[in-house]
Amino acid sequence: MREIIRSRTVEIAAASQAVLSTIDVRTIAPNERHDLIFSSFNALPQGAALELVNDHDPSPLHRQFKSNYHGLFTWDYVEQGPDLWRVRIGKAPGNCCGSCS
Repeated sequence: MREIIRSRTVEIAAASQAVLSTIDVRTIAPNERHDLIFSSFNALPQGAALELVNDHDPSPLHRQFKSNYHGLFTWDYVEQGPDLWRVRIGKAPGNCCGSCS
């Protein structure tokens, strides 16, 4: 199991994971953001992704994903600032240990 992080801009059409939802955290109260993102990620089927839109680099969120979902997610920067950040967060296929529902 390994996580995949791509720090370069990627083409949406070339992405192997279908984006099922977009979460624009700029419109969400700060204390509700991470819970919403993690619950949305947990609801994804393997091989699917969500897109996160933010006004800054979500590197603290990335650290949380590494801690909580090490090897079970992909992290693709679609756009990297300076005013808008878009990240595709995918549920990596084939890495289920059998304990998830």
